[in-house]
Amino acid sequence: MKFDPFRELDRVTGALLEGRPGLRLMPMDLYREKDHYVLSADLPGIDPGSVDIDVDGQLLTIRAERTLRSAEGVKWLTRERESGSFLRQLNLGQGVDTEGIAARYENGVLSVTIPVIERARPRKIEVISGESAEPVQSSASGAAPQGAVDA
Repeated sequence: MKFDPFRELDRVTGALLEGRPGLRLMPMDLYREKDHYVLSADLPGIDPGSVDIDVDGQLLTIRAERTLRSAEGVKWLTRERESGSFLRQLNLGQGVDTEGIAARYENGVLSVTIPVIERARPRKIEVISGESAEPVQSSASGAAPQGAVDA
């Protein structure tokens, strides 16, 4: 048998931390798609009823709880699946519609959709000619009119 110091360190660290209450890792992805943000968080084995999402001002908080069933008289050989509380907080900043946030839990993944408010969305600005009070007209070819500004 060969001695592996990294495996031994991992075993000792696991033994020290075993049974300690604490927050667990909740890996997530966050991206923007058109007029909303999408947050996807891995929460495998979580009862959807234990997921709690709150918005307080611009702070989004996601909490979840995983409990593992344990049978009496069982001698564990290894137990790597973690139970306990999961917590993630994000500062949403300005420009999001906190009233329109929606969430869905499917196949162990929590997806939270955060809409962008209308005034924070990219938009085209109409250019008015200095000679008249009418907007500059586009040419029939579809090319951008002279003096147009693209965002």
